[in-house]
Amino acid sequence: MSVPRSLRSALGPCRAVPSAYPGRSLLSIKRPVVQPRHLPFLICSHEALSLPSWAKAAKRNASSSSSPSPVPVVPYSSLTVGVPRETYPNERRVALTPQNVALLRKKGISRILVERGAGEAAQLLDQAYEQAGATLVDRSAIWSESNIVLKVRSPQQEGPINEIEALRQGSTVISFLYPAQNRQLVESIASRGVTASMANIAGYKAVLEASNQFGRFLTGQVTAAGKVLVIGAGVAGLSAIVSARRLGAIVRGFDTRPAVREQVQSLGAEFIEVDIQEDGSGQGGYAKEMSKEFIEAEMKLFMEQCREVDIIITTALIPGKPAPKLITKEMIAAMKPGSVIVDLAAEAGGNCEATVPGQLTSYKDVTVIGYTDFPSRLPTQSSTLYSNNVTKYLLSMAPQEKSFGIDLNDEVVRGSIVTLNGEILPPAPRPAPSPTPKVEAAATPAKEKAQLALTPWQKATRDVTTVTAGLGTALALGKATGPIFMSNMMTFGLAGLVGYRAVWGVAPSLHSPLMSVTNAISGMVGIGGFFIMGGGYIPSTIPEYLGAASVLLAFMNVSGGFVVTKRMLDMFKRPTDPPEYPWLYAIPGLLFGGGFLAAASTGMAGLVQAGYLVSSLLCMASISGLASQQTARRGNILGILGVVSGILASLAAVGFSHEVLTQFGAVAGVGAVAAVLTSIGSVLTDIAHISTLHMVTAYLGVLIGGVTFTGSIVAFMKLAGPTMSAFVSMAPANPVIAATCLGANTALSFLKGYTTTAAIGGADMPVVITVLNAYSGFALVAEGLMLNNPLLTSVGSLIGVSGSILSYIMCVAMNRSLTNVLFGGIAAPQQAKKIEGQVTQTTVDDTVEALSNAENVIIIVGYGMAVAKAQYALAEITHMLRAKGINCNVLLAEASVPYDNVTLVIGANDTVNPSALEPDSPISGMPVLQAWKSKEVIVMKRGMSSGYADVPNPMFYMPGTRMLFGDAKTSCDAIKASLEARK
Repeated sequence: MSVPRSLRSALGPCRAVPSAYPGRSLLSIKRPVVQPRHLPFLICSHEALSLPSWAKAAKRNASSSSSPSPVPVVPYSSLTVGVPRETYPNERRVALTPQNVALLRKKGISRILVERGAGEAAQLLDQAYEQAGATLVDRSAIWSESNIVLKVRSPQQEGPINEIEALRQGSTVISFLYPAQNRQLVESIASRGVTASMANIAGYKAVLEASNQFGRFLTGQVTAAGKVLVIGAGVAGLSAIVSARRLGAIVRGFDTRPAVREQVQSLGAEFIEVDIQEDGSGQGGYAKEMSKEFIEAEMKLFMEQCREVDIIITTALIPGKPAPKLITKEMIAAMKPGSVIVDLAAEAGGNCEATVPGQLTSYKDVTVIGYTDFPSRLPTQSSTLYSNNVTKYLLSMAPQEKSFGIDLNDEVVRGSIVTLNGEILPPAPRPAPSPTPKVEAAATPAKEKAQLALTPWQKATRDVTTVTAGLGTALALGKATGPIFMSNMMTFGLAGLVGYRAVWGVAPSLHSPLMSVTNAISGMVGIGGFFIMGGGYIPSTIPEYLGAASVLLAFMNVSGGFVVTKRMLDMFKRPTDPPEYPWLYAIPGLLFGGGFLAAASTGMAGLVQAGYLVSSLLCMASISGLASQQTARRGNILGILGVVSGILASLAAVGFSHEVLTQFGAVAGVGAVAAVLTSIGSVLTDIAHISTLHMVTAYLGVLIGGVTFTGSIVAFMKLAGPTMSAFVSMAPANPVIAATCLGANTALSFLKGYTTTAAIGGADMPVVITVLNAYSGFALVAEGLMLNNPLLTSVGSLIGVSGSILSYIMCVAMNRSLTNVLFGGIAAPQQAKKIEGQVTQTTVDDTVEALSNAENVIIIVGYGMAVAKAQYALAEITHMLRAKGINCNVLLAEASVPYDNVTLVIGANDTVNPSALEPDSPISGMPVLQAWKSKEVIVMKRGMSSGYADVPNPMFYMPGTRMLFGDAKTSCDAIKASLEARK
């Protein structure tokens, strides 16, 4: 049987094979002992056992043909837990550390008895146990007064006392087992892999022992670096690889399971394999017996490696069988004199033919280490890891709050019990191994990908078609329009080319500031309002009122856009950054403004066109400046200068009369609606003599501006509250969107902006915003063409093209097409999949415990973390964990970091949603961080609400996930305080 994923976190990293101690397991034992000659270690308990509240999601049924009747549950307040001193020769570990004594007392267990001197060999003094709340007693009191006895080794029948006979009637013993007397029990328990933390210690210590016996440095100094071969990439094997790499050795790893290749390579080792393709993955993380052909190829590979390497560490085990012989005496003879072999499978017979269990021997000038007590050689660390495991295992047996019991329907408990109520329970049957995936499944995508590849002829014809269409369009426009229009189109094309090239160089982290800058620059759409405001102090006609309103709204957008951009860029500023002097840019601004006004007092000449040129170039430089962190703030300032110079030149074009300046000062002080108002006002001003081209461009300005206006409002509402994030199902088409009058066009453009954006899920809003930004730019182009204004045409082209390219870049990053984002929600909605499972809650104390005991911690942060302002507390948590020697990785995007321990998710939802991997999901294809691959996932959230995409997250219901509900800042502060208290 395999351990459920959530309990793996409590019992240590259990996926891989516990190489050093094959047949051991945590067991529940019942007295009186039945047939002790067959089972030297049994546990007795009188409660129903199940997982605790934080792990009930992992509960699974285990069949049992002969299960005794249930026994009553006992509250913690009535329990006494005893910890005796180990009497097994050379055993220096202790089953419970002072830290976990305090935890058990905090959970409500009445008494914890510790034998005097129990922790001395592990450097854990009696005084520390007393301070943690334990009672120090003599040996006889442990066995006579304890309801539950925690041990490392099984109860001993020989020694100072017969521990089995001393067991209290109806008591429980939780310990490792030596089940060599019962092969069937070995096969059942070994597959569970609950001794992984001890295997981790064994792998580390194996490298140290080999290094001590090796005659030179492992790292390359005067001589070449030592070469280490690790056979078996389970917990012990991976630990050995890490330790050898840290010592500077060249490490090679071998395993019959292809799934561990990535783990071996991620640790910096070379993964070696045979030519025969055969999967050796067995049940419970163990390897299975391989075919005869594979073994022959394997032996040949090992012989080649023995001639090259200096140290071999073997960890290979097969459940229920003796350790396979992988290193023959012939191979040992082929090794260089002074080489070392460490056999971590020695207790199961050994992987090396020359291994003598428990001894250090030499064969053909090669040292063979067959120690069977590697964990006891690091007693403090081993005791800490074992104590953490056994404590969480004990606390998991809680069918009710603050109670202890046994539940034979629980797979974990059923697989651990040997006897109950005086009966020997048969081992629980192991599930059948999962079938090997078919090779054809992996070959299908490659075949499809090959069919999609373009031939050189297809690529060339597409390029020629594009060029031909462009030339033909330019020719048709030249014939159908006049010189002024084509002059503006030339400006549009050149500015668009600049925008196209500029956006490709922008760093992804600056996409949001880029959107803000382009949004601010698009506020120049209000410049068109200058020309229809009438020139008086107060508007007197409808067109003049529309022009004034467009200026008001546009310049609110300008000022707000640049302020927001500055705030976003300031978030990237570090204390170590060199000083900046943004106030110096006031010099060229004042020089241009003062010089422009002075020159205009003697005649305009070409000053307006010069102002348009300066404004266009500065706006282009602003977008280009957003390409990197070093130039981003300068780009924002250049954008401000560009907009101000454009306004100044436009005022000069209208005329610097006192009335014009007063009216401008009254109104300049959201953007796309300005294009609508300006276009309508321009048409109504001189409707009797309007041209067809003027009407077309005005129509486009109204349509695009209206769609952008209402679309922006819907996008804001979706992002402001997740309750509106779900896409709204819309009719496939709107047949009435064909009106010809400007009023109907305005209303319908507003409606179209709402319906299109409402049909898009909240997770796609960043793309929608960039598209709407591009719309506002093209609305500005339409206005520039309508007014024959080269400034509006060039700036609008710059914004429209840059927004379009940015939308494309974001869609590629999301593995989506732009048409799928914009129109995917218009189709009929799919039936949401029902998520089955149970949410498992956790506490701050359990979270701190998990983080403190982890070797690797991955922290995934999202928007919720920023809203809660928990980044400072999180930074201190990361610093404290690293100070404890824990490896921490803070991920904002997938970085191929192995999810092999604990992952802490703070304020993220859609970015860790496995639904994105499903083809029929609304967020299908969106890049996600695969946090669910970790043994233990802790999610920090206020509640169970979905993210902006409004798609439920099945990871929250997975067995390995625990939910820590509450404010992120409050929770992070509590975790920080608890970690500080542990110093």
